[in-house]
Amino acid sequence: MPRYASVYPLVTARALARPFTYLAAGLERGSIVSIAFGRSKRRGVVVALEDEVPEDVQPVAVSEVLGSVPEPLVDLALWLADYYGSTPARTLALVAPPARKRRAGAKRRARAEDLVGEPRPDALTEAQERVLAQVVDALGRPAHYLLYGETGSGKTEVYLRACEAALEQGLGAIVLVPEIALTPQAFGRFRARFGDRVAVLHSSLTDAERRDERERIAAGDARVVVGARSAIFAPVARLGLVVVDEEQDSSYKQESDPRYDARTVAAKRGALENAVVLYGTATPRPESWERLERLELGKRLAGSLPPVKVVDLRREAGYPLSAPLLAELGRLSDGGGKAVLLLNRRGVAPAIHCRACGHTFRCEQCDVALTLHGDGQLHCHHCGFAAEAPDRCPSCESTELARLGAGTEQLEAELADRFPDLELIRLDADTVSDPALLRDELARFAATDRSVLLGTQMVAKGHHFAGVSLAAVVDADTGLGMPDFRAEERTFQLVTQLAGRSGRDAPGRVLVQTYQPDAHPIALAARHGVEEFLVGELARRRELGYPPFRQLVRTVVSGPDPAGPRAVLDQLRTALEGLPDTDLLGPATLLRLRGRHRAQLLLKTGAPRPVASRAGRLLGAAAIAMRRDSLAAVVDVDPQSST
Repeated sequence: MPRYASVYPLVTARALARPFTYLAAGLERGSIVSIAFGRSKRRGVVVALEDEVPEDVQPVAVSEVLGSVPEPLVDLALWLADYYGSTPARTLALVAPPARKRRAGAKRRARAEDLVGEPRPDALTEAQERVLAQVVDALGRPAHYLLYGETGSGKTEVYLRACEAALEQGLGAIVLVPEIALTPQAFGRFRARFGDRVAVLHSSLTDAERRDERERIAAGDARVVVGARSAIFAPVARLGLVVVDEEQDSSYKQESDPRYDARTVAAKRGALENAVVLYGTATPRPESWERLERLELGKRLAGSLPPVKVVDLRREAGYPLSAPLLAELGRLSDGGGKAVLLLNRRGVAPAIHCRACGHTFRCEQCDVALTLHGDGQLHCHHCGFAAEAPDRCPSCESTELARLGAGTEQLEAELADRFPDLELIRLDADTVSDPALLRDELARFAATDRSVLLGTQMVAKGHHFAGVSLAAVVDADTGLGMPDFRAEERTFQLVTQLAGRSGRDAPGRVLVQTYQPDAHPIALAARHGVEEFLVGELARRRELGYPPFRQLVRTVVSGPDPAGPRAVLDQLRTALEGLPDTDLLGPATLLRLRGRHRAQLLLKTGAPRPVASRAGRLLGAAAIAMRRDSLAAVVDVDPQSST
């Protein structure tokens, strides 16, 4: 029997990113332990059991065994650290999060009610039967499928039946949604079918709620887990199925260390645990379209997709409400129904501009314009800076200040003024930070006739409400001008997804307002040309060497002045030149954020792991000098943005 245990202390410092040796009595691989570490106690995870001890080491016993992690999750965490250039301690913390101890006599907390799910249909369509049969046949072995079908084509019922089949075989399931905003409806659907065998996990749960749910999962009481990206680390035993709904959504990428992509992690976990991974969407990523075996559902269940009318804002006097949109909302006000309006900007106006001298109010810490909000303050959406909106220009003292554009608060105000009889429900980061409030607002929209759900991109994703007869993109141009190779893809997906909210159970209409009606992604989205868009986008990416044909590794360095980040990246570029199958782009200056100047080096490569590891080692060797100069570096594998 092994006598020693290798334990990673769960600390963030990279200088301590190595295992330490303790006595193995009572331990197994995956044990979560409390260890004496320096002058304090830390949690740690046992990653290996050994027969021999390193030289000059006198192992001691751990202080306490706190719990355990299934071995496949230990393997997953160690792989994740290697692939994304993080530390094992940071990735092990994802599979072994801290759990508050239950007070003596304390009971499990009852969950608040989530949205009610739809009844089970009497029969599946032929396409659903065919797709489901292939998924069920693959249970018990690793397989990866892209489930593609128009919005309303029945993907959710396939998820439910596949989970049902997994449970019948004694297997567990994880269902991922891209945002916490989607969990109330998703959880309601699965709980309606599986009752208390469903758990929910996401970052907005309290520590006690998260502990209770993880205990239910680990005990086998909850065999289906629904949640946002962190749910991929749920301790589900005998995992048989992972569903990644709305797989095109970039929210699956974590933007802090460890910078994992839950879609990639799902594929790896499926391979480790012989599970089927099912990626579902109406607007596939080019990467998924190219790489995955497709299971196609085809058209929506209730009729065809609604026609899309493109409104040329260059010919309209009103903004954000054009004459065609006002007419459609008037029909809704007179005849009843529901509408979903997307405007992917918060606040009243995204910028304030002086007509006399051209001055634009900008954040002192970030290279971005300040957004006017309804509280009368100018806000920075990056660093949180806020200041009272002035009455005159600080440069020339003019009072001729103009609001440029419109945000969701302005849209809400104009709708309230023109259509007082419509119930307005706004969803954005300013209104629904509390999941309970989000659930209540969605329930209010579902229950109310003559209601309008308006907000940022969260209104376009995955929601299914009966009676939605109008969907409108108020400004389709907000993301087109971004200097990012995914800008057209995201615009196409957002417009297409929003169009799919309308006309599922009744005749629907879709309006897309734009200043660029001939833009490629908007024109194709207007005629629901998903496959045509993907064919063209893949050809462009093949020519330019972007994913899925090559992968990206992005290194960003920030510092107190512009010269420091550029100097570090110039040296890094020199050290990385000559790597096989790797092209280097930059360094290039980025926008200043939170008072720090930034620059990036972008690498296109066919082998991201060794490239990221090499970059990480080089930056690690320079860590002391960089800290002295207040410089910080980030290496990001498969970044979702290059801005």
